[in-house]
Amino acid sequence: MPSSTPISATSTPGDIEEYLAAHAHKGLLRFITCGSVDDGKSSLIGRLLHESKMIFEDQLETLEDDSKRVGTRGGELDYALVVDGLAAEREQGITIDVAYRFFSTDKRKFIVADTPGHEQYTRNMVTGASTADLAVILIDARKGVLTQTRRHSYLVALLGIRHVVVAVNKMDLVDYSQEAFAAIEAAYREFARQINLESITCIPVSAVAGDNVVARSTRTPWYSGPALLEHLETVPLADESAGAPFRMPVQWVNRPNAEFRGFAGMIASGSIRRGDAVRVLPSGRRSAVSRILVGDVDVEQAVAAQSVTLTLADEIDVSRGDVLSAADAPPAVANQFEATIVWMHDEPLLQGRAYLLKIGTKTVTATVAPIKYRVNVNTLEHLAAKKLELNDIGVCGIELSGAVAFEPYKDSRVLGGFILIDRLTNNTVGAGLLHFALRRSQNVHWQALDVNKTARAQLSHQKPCILWFTGLSGAGKSTIANLVEKRLFADGRHTYLLDGDNVRHGLNKDLGFTDEDRVENIRRVAEVARLMVDAGLIVLVSFISPFRSERRMARGLVQEGEFFEVFVDTSLQAAEARDVKGLYKKARRGELKNFTGIDSPYEAPETPEIRLDTALLEPEAAASQVIDHLRRAGIIDGLAGRGDSSWDI
Repeated sequence: MPSSTPISATSTPGDIEEYLAAHAHKGLLRFITCGSVDDGKSSLIGRLLHESKMIFEDQLETLEDDSKRVGTRGGELDYALVVDGLAAEREQGITIDVAYRFFSTDKRKFIVADTPGHEQYTRNMVTGASTADLAVILIDARKGVLTQTRRHSYLVALLGIRHVVVAVNKMDLVDYSQEAFAAIEAAYREFARQINLESITCIPVSAVAGDNVVARSTRTPWYSGPALLEHLETVPLADESAGAPFRMPVQWVNRPNAEFRGFAGMIASGSIRRGDAVRVLPSGRRSAVSRILVGDVDVEQAVAAQSVTLTLADEIDVSRGDVLSAADAPPAVANQFEATIVWMHDEPLLQGRAYLLKIGTKTVTATVAPIKYRVNVNTLEHLAAKKLELNDIGVCGIELSGAVAFEPYKDSRVLGGFILIDRLTNNTVGAGLLHFALRRSQNVHWQALDVNKTARAQLSHQKPCILWFTGLSGAGKSTIANLVEKRLFADGRHTYLLDGDNVRHGLNKDLGFTDEDRVENIRRVAEVARLMVDAGLIVLVSFISPFRSERRMARGLVQEGEFFEVFVDTSLQAAEARDVKGLYKKARRGELKNFTGIDSPYEAPETPEIRLDTALLEPEAAASQVIDHLRRAGIIDGLAGRGDSSWDI
C-alpha cells in the first residue's frame, strides 16, 4: 500500500469500511498534461505521484533501477519513468502514447492523462483531452510559448476544457527568475484571450526539484498563488450533464428471451425515472419507461454516467445507435452539418472522400465537403484548403448517409463529438465537433415518385446495374466498355456509357488531376451513375478511378448486386507501350504531373467481380466475359439478338 494510506494490517473492518465510504464520495477530477517536447510533463506527474505518496514500494524499487539503467538524470530518480511505460518511450526518453494514472488525496480523486508533446502524436493528445475537465499545459521556462503550446491550447479550447493551469516548468534552470515567469505568463494570456480561454492559473514549478508541485516553494518568494496539487484539489467541479435533459445512446438491444427486450447504454445526461415519457431518435417515436435495471437490479431512478438497461411500455423499433431522450426536450436530428475536424493521419483528408463517422453509438457514412478553411494555430488565420494534412484543424461541411440525433459539442460531448474512420483500414483518422445543422438539410426532403426504379427496369426488360471499368490509362477500359455497350444495345438493352475523358469535357471540366480533384471526379460520376441506375439503365463507367476508397463509395450508392467492378488488368509496361494518346511520354518528360502509374498511385482492386487479363484476352473476348457475367448474375436473360443486326460484332 502507499505509505499515506490510513489502512494498516491492524485496521478493523469498521476502519476499512469508513475509509472506503469516504473514498467513494470524493469528487473526481480528470485532467491532462500537455505541451511541447521535453517540457517535463511525465516528470511532473511522476513527481506529483511520488510526493503524494502514491507510488508503491515495488514500483519505487523499479523506478530506482530504471533510473540508473535508462534514466536521463545521471542515476538520480527520473520521475518521467513512472508514466513512460512503453519500452520505446524509455529508450528514447519521450512520451508516445497516452498514459493514464489514478491517484487520490484526502480531498479528491484524480485521473491524469500524460499526453505526448511531439507534433506527430497530437492525435494522442486529443484522445486524452476528450474526457478531461482541466488541462495542465507545461511551458519550458527557457523557451517560452511555442507552436505546439499554441496548438495544444487551441485544442483545449476547442474541446471545451474550461480550466487551464499553465505550469512554467524548469524554473531551476532560469534561477527562479520572476521576470522570466512574468514574460511567459503575459505572452500566454494574450494568446489565451484570442481563443477565449478564461479560467487560467499560472504556476512556476520545477518538476525535478519539486518546487510548487505539492507544496509552495521558498525559492519563489515572489509567487503567492497555490501549489499545483493545492489548485487541483480546490478547482471547482461542475457536473453540467446532471441538469441537462435526459439522453442515452443505445449501445445494445438486450433480448435474452422472447419475454424481455431492453435497451442498454450509458446515460449521457440528465436522469430518468420509471414511468417517464421518452422519445426515440431519429425516428421520433414515443413511449414510456416501464423498467430501469442497473445490472439485474430494478431501480426507480438512474442518473448521468450510470450504465443501465431500460424497457419500454410499447413495442417500438429501437436499434443500436438510436438515442432515447426526454419526450418533451429531444435533441435535433439532421444529416448535414458544419463541424471542426482535427486530422490525425499521415494520409490527408480529401474533400469529397467518404469516411465512416461514429457519433455516440451510431456509425454512418460521411462525406466531407467543402473544407471551408483550416486554422493557422500560430496566427489563428483562416486559410483556404482543399485537404487537411496530419494535425491540421479545419472547419468543414459534412454530409451523412443518414440522419442522426445530435447536439452542438458545446452542449454535449457525447452527441456533439465524433470520430472519422477509414473505410478500408478501419483506422481512426480524425476527430470532430459538430457546430450546427446546415439549413439546407432542413429544407431539402426526398420527394416520393410514383414511377420508381423497379417500374423503369421492368419496362426495359432488364435489371439496372453499374459496370465499373477500372485500370491504368491505356489498359483498354474504354475499348472493352464500348464493345460491351454495343452488344447490349444490339440486344435492345437500355444503356449509357460514362467515359472518363468525355465527362471531363462537361460535368467535370473544372477538375484537375490532384488527389483531391480525382476524388471529386469519381464522387460526381458515381452520383450520376446512381441516378442512371434509378432510371433503370445498365450504366457502364470507364474511369481510371485509382483509389479503392472512391470505388467502394460508388458501390455503396446502389443496392447489393447492382455494382460490378471490372478490373482491366494490364501491366504498367504494357499500358505504357501502347500509349495511344502519348500521355506516358509526357509524364516521363515531366510535362504531366500526378499521372497514375508514374507519380500518382493506382490501388488495384482486391476482389473485383470481373478481372480481365489483357495479356491473355483480346478486347472482343474480354467483352464476351463481361456479357457472360451479366447473364449469370441475372442482369440480362441472354442475348436474343432482338436489336438491329448492323450492331452485331
